[in-house]
Parts: sequence; C-alpha cells; structure tokens
Amino acid sequence: MSRWTSLLIAVPGLFFAWSLPAHAGTPPIGSADTATADPPVARPRTTPCVVPLFANVTFANFDPKPFSYVPPSGQPGGGQPGGGQPGCTGPWAKIVLESDWQVTAGRQFDRTANMWIGGANVYFGTTSEPSRNVSRTWHVERDLTDYRALLSSAQSGQTVLGNVVNDTYTGIITGSARILFYPVEPRERAPETPDVVLPLSDSAVGGVVNLANGTSRLARTFTLPTNVERAYLDVIAQSQSHDEFWYTCVPDDVTGPLQSCGGGAFRETLVTIDGKPAGVAPVYPWLYTGAIDPYLWRPIVGVETLNFTPYRVDLTPFAGVLSDGRPHEVSIGVFGANDYFSTTGTLFLHLDHGAKRTKGQVLVNTLAADPSPVTTKNVQTASDGTVTGTVHVEASRRFTLAGWVDTSHGRVHTEIVQTVDFSNAQRFEISSSKYAQNIVQKTKITALTNTHGRGGATQTWSGAEWPLDLDYVSTTHADGTSDQRTTVDQRSSLGEMVTENGVLRRPHMRTNAVFTTNTLLFDAAGKAIGPKGQKSSQSYFERDLLGACYSRALESADGLLTKVTDGRGCR
Repeated sequence: MSRWTSLLIAVPGLFFAWSLPAHAGTPPIGSADTATADPPVARPRTTPCVVPLFANVTFANFDPKPFSYVPPSGQPGGGQPGGGQPGCTGPWAKIVLESDWQVTAGRQFDRTANMWIGGANVYFGTTSEPSRNVSRTWHVERDLTDYRALLSSAQSGQTVLGNVVNDTYTGIITGSARILFYPVEPRERAPETPDVVLPLSDSAVGGVVNLANGTSRLARTFTLPTNVERAYLDVIAQSQSHDEFWYTCVPDDVTGPLQSCGGGAFRETLVTIDGKPAGVAPVYPWLYTGAIDPYLWRPIVGVETLNFTPYRVDLTPFAGVLSDGRPHEVSIGVFGANDYFSTTGTLFLHLDHGAKRTKGQVLVNTLAADPSPVTTKNVQTASDGTVTGTVHVEASRRFTLAGWVDTSHGRVHTEIVQTVDFSNAQRFEISSSKYAQNIVQKTKITALTNTHGRGGATQTWSGAEWPLDLDYVSTTHADGTSDQRTTVDQRSSLGEMVTENGVLRRPHMRTNAVFTTNTLLFDAAGKAIGPKGQKSSQSYFERDLLGACYSRALESADGLLTKVTDGRGCR
C-alpha cells in the first residue's frame, strides 16, 4: 500500500483531490480500540518535510514535558529538521501537526492534554479512558498553517498532560508528535498566512490560565506593529472541575431540591480590548470519555473530545486602534464560570506590507458586556417528597462591530453582524427510588462579515449549530440493586460561504454527530456490575460545495465497532 491514498471527486469540468494518510484507513470491525469518524487534515500532493517534536514520552505525573522546536531545513521526506540543504525552508502550502497516543489497559481517568510552541497553544484535547483489559490508541491532527510566522524560527516547546499512576490508577499514557511541512506545488502560490502570532497563555513557554468565576480574566498587554490590517483571536475555554458538567447545572437557590450543581446552565466567553467588549466565543459542551458513564464512549468518543477546535473571533474592526503604537490589553473571560474554565488564546495579525503605519477607528460597537440570560424555573415538592421541576435559561445576542483602516491600497471597511442564540431546558423527576434529568440545549451562531475597499467587496456568511440532548435516569429497585440509563445526542454543524465581488468562492459545510446510550448496572452494595444495551454511532460529513467531499459513519454495540460506512453522504 502506498503511503498516500487519494480521494478524487469529479464534477463537470473539474477534479478535486483530497489526500488521506494511510492511518485514515478503515478501522477493524470488532475492535474495542478508540474509533472516530473524523477525517485527517487535507494535504497537498507534495512530499512533506518532517520535524519530530517528541517520541514515546511517558506521562505519569503532572510535570510538563519540554521539547525543542527547530524549523525544517533539510530535504522533503527527511526525518530530521537540520541539514542545511534547500527544499524545506518554504514556502509551505500546508503545515500539519500529527500526534499519536496510547494508554495501557487498566484504570485511569480521562486527562487533559495540550501542546505549546513559543508559548502558543498548538493542540488541546483530552484522552481516552482504558478498560481493564483494553489498551487504547488514538491519532489526532491539527492544521497549523496559520502558525507559519511562529514556526519559522526556533522555539521552546512543552507538552502538558497531568496523570496519576499508582496502585489504583494504573493506566500509563504515552505520546509522540511531529509537524509536517508541505512545500508548494509547482506553479502554485503559498496561501496567505498571518504575519504575527502572539500567545495568550500562562507563561513564555505556554500553559492554560484557569478562570474560577465570572470576574476572572486571562489578560495580556501587547504593543503591536503599527501596520495591522486584520486581526483574529482563537479561543479555547475548557470546562473543568465543578464546571465540567455546566450544562446540567441549575440556579443556586434550587440546587438542594434538584440535587444538582449551581451557577446555572449558561456559559459564554467574552473577548475585550482595553476593557471594552470586542467579540464573543460561545462555549461548546465537550463531553470527555469519563463523562457520566465511561461505557458511553467505548469505542466511539464524543464530538471533538480528543481534539478541540478553537473558536475564532474576528477583531478586524479594531485593526486601526491596535495599530496606534500604544499598549493594548486583550482579555478573555467566561460569563458564569463557577470553578473553573481552563483558557488560552492565540492572536493572529495580518500586516500591510506596503506601509509602515496604518490608522483607523471603530465606527460601531453594540456588543454588551453582559449577555443578560433569562431564567425561568418551576420546582414543586409533593406530599410524599417527590420533586418535579423545570428550569429554562435563554440568552440572545444581536450585535454589530464595524471599523475602518487606512492601508497602502486604500481605506478598508469591515462590518460584522452577529447573532448568538442559546437555550437550555431541563426537566427533573426525583423520588426516593428515581432521579431523572432531561436536558435539551441549543446554541445557534450566525455572522455576516462585509469588507469593502478599493479592491472590491467581500462578503462572508458563517453559521453554526451545537445541539445537545441528554437524558439521564437512575433507578433503585426493591432488592437494593440499581441502574443508570443515559442517552446522549450531540452535534456540531458548521457552514460558510464567501463571495468576492459577487462571485461565490469558498462554500463549505461540515457536520459531526454522535449518538450514544447505555444502562449501567449496580449491585445492592452500589458496586458497578457492568453495562447493558450499550450502542453508539458517529456520522461525519464535510463538503466543499465545489466538489470535494468526505463522509464516514461508525456504529458500535457493547463496546465493539460493528459497522463502518464511507462515502454515503457524498453520493
């Protein structure tokens, strides 16, 4: 088998190629190993230059594992970054991080893993949980093409994956990582990438900042280049500890009768510049492999569980302000945080190469600091002690951000009109023998960005929907035995369309959906006996409406993969 397998999709008059690495081959039916339908990062046809970061590192404590990064300078296909020979110094069409992980059979929690280069986050995710007799492996990738400016020079790096190994928690995690640099094909041009990459992290070598409450901030002050033309901030806010299951929480005054966590069920990340609202990053409800019932996630894991996608906030309306040569504070906070959210951000700047200085101003900013969620609740206790109740929280934003910047190619106006609609509806039924909680959560995001100047007009429409349906019922029987039935239906759907001077350029859509259910049985002493009726599925679909398509669906039962279907959505 060749190292690369090409997936060719034909449309009238056009051919599109999506090269899939060999590790994207069909997972074996009957396997208990971790399985995902997620595609690898799309690659050019050129031979990559490979830079190893670390290999077979063991994570058995909470010490960061440092590594040194050196940009590639050898021949394509080489395993070492050095050599001083031409061929790998760029330009690069694509930069891809690949990492492989394994946890030995035994007992272990899901753990958070992240990687940092030059203080900037280049990977953030969580790990698979093993089982008594099953060691699990998984592979993750991330497109780092936008990090070209950072990766063009030597940097200090580190991997942080805190893990406890002892007589009780025996699972040992190991990992390896490398970065692949793909040269530009003949007669092709390298993609435009940011000129400056600046981390918002804990230190010069990276690390998350934990936000304990709604007033906590990850804030960094920068004096930026004086010729900023566009600016973006990638944000990750990961729920931890008390906030891990934030979507199940209720207002503090009903935590007692509803036997649930407090702080309510709404969280939202707000980005500010110099203390003024500048953008919103809604929080995705990631479910880790130990969430609620570990059997739910064997072998198919939740949406993005192993590899979080940063949320990109467009700060371009503020480009003129950021270019004034003065220090500016960029900060990230999580509304409703209730101990705690692990956060990081990466600021990307595109500079005006034809001018040493740009200037501009913000024309419109209707983004409020407070999202003003509205909560309604109805909790009742019957004479026999049975509690029934509903809790519903909604938050809706409609805001406009607009500004202009004078550049070497004229004045450029940018206007962003964005809506964010959130709702979380919960139903409870609680008695001496039953605890039932049903959650229906919806997040819908739309944004319309209009940019116009002497070069013409560009319009970008983007939309996302993040529905989560979670049904949980715990029942205690007359003989003292009990069972816990859980069903989770989770999805992430994204779409984008770009027009340049009225011509459609880059339409794109993606859907990732996971459904899983299981009943966990307990004996009269409260000891878990095992699962019953476990089944799950994942469906991943991605299409460039000009032709390229990827589709894979997985099914499992009783912890084993039962079916793999490729290409159905593309047909």
